[in-house]
Amino acid sequence: MKRVLITGAAGFLGSHLSDRFIKEGFHVIGMDNLLTGNIKNIEHLFPLKQFEYYHHDVSKFVHVPGELHYILHFASPASPIDYLKMPIQTLKVGALGTHNLLGLAKAKKARMLVASTSEVYGDPLIHPQKEDYWGNVNPVGPRGVYDEAKRFLEAITMAYHNFHDVETRIIRIFNTYGPRMRVDDGRALPAFFSQAIRGEGLTVFGDGSQTRSFCYVDDLVEGIYRLLMSDHHLPVNIGNPDEISIKEFAEEVIELVGNPKATLTFKDLPKDDPKVRKPDITKAREILGWEPKVSRAEGMKRTLEYFLKEVKVD
Repeated sequence: MKRVLITGAAGFLGSHLSDRFIKEGFHVIGMDNLLTGNIKNIEHLFPLKQFEYYHHDVSKFVHVPGELHYILHFASPASPIDYLKMPIQTLKVGALGTHNLLGLAKAKKARMLVASTSEVYGDPLIHPQKEDYWGNVNPVGPRGVYDEAKRFLEAITMAYHNFHDVETRIIRIFNTYGPRMRVDDGRALPAFFSQAIRGEGLTVFGDGSQTRSFCYVDDLVEGIYRLLMSDHHLPVNIGNPDEISIKEFAEEVIELVGNPKATLTFKDLPKDDPKVRKPDITKAREILGWEPKVSRAEGMKRTLEYFLKEVKVD
């Protein structure tokens, strides 16, 4: 049985990846310090012999006994509300955490996939964003702690690949949604669903003309799996190119939830908030034979079922 280490395993994406690798017949070692993860996301795996859990901060030395074939590094605060509250931890998990895990991959001769992000493109001047675009990032702005942590993560991953011959894969993840997102995550979709269910104003920043592209989690996990099993070591965008403005997205949520009290509330645009975000997925199509299958309408329905159970209404 092949063994895979998944860091950030109790998080939104990490927990879905743990499910997928169990289903594929792997022995999964889940690791998380629960800074932003929730043990509830992986509790259903605890009775399984092929799953084990380590409560550990990967910014400190990482030891895993026995053979290890794959490492997926998904540990990191990922929403602005988190990385603005925890800037040092965000930088450390992107820098020290990645360094520690690459050292482990080298020692174990394991293949390692690192979770990068569309945020490496910053507030892009090129649209849609292709992998050969170097980005427009403010390194000293409030979002710099996340953006630059991920840019460093990519750089050190390539260094280990080129200098130490470690087998590495780099995924650039665009906005993803689905069950197990934190209700208080602070990103657009959890905020909109929670506010609409409670009958509050949906917080739209600026005039809402900024765009995002939302990918359902099952599609993303499929892309991650295919990239890990491919022989491509350069960054690959995985996301859904179906672009929508934030204002239109908020209106879709209001219509889907159907709470007559829900309205739009406009607030000032945060500093360095990207105006556009849409992946060019040509590379993923050509190299991985991957493209998203779940429409936004279908994915939103599935996600609403989860939020209806999770959101507390007074």
